[in-house]
Amino acid sequence: MGLQVTVELKNDLCIQGTLHSVDQYLNIKLENTRVINEDRYPHMKSVKNCFIRGSVVRYVQLPADGVDTDILHDATRREARGT
Repeated sequence: MGLQVTVELKNDLCIQGTLHSVDQYLNIKLENTRVINEDRYPHMKSVKNCFIRGSVVRYVQLPADGVDTDILHDATRREARGT
């Protein structure tokens, strides 16, 4: 939590913000949000905090330093071995 993330929605809206919480359904709460393409979505300029339903999320972009690649590599190796 506390990471700067970009969430791309299925309707092509991209929202950047500070990750506050996420649950097992990929419901996401962002704070200090801004829309990537404000000209296309002018009604979103005033939104500073938002809740995003997991079923409308296409991608979540995390900062590179926010991902523990060692854990991902270990999980990939275990899956490749079938354990």
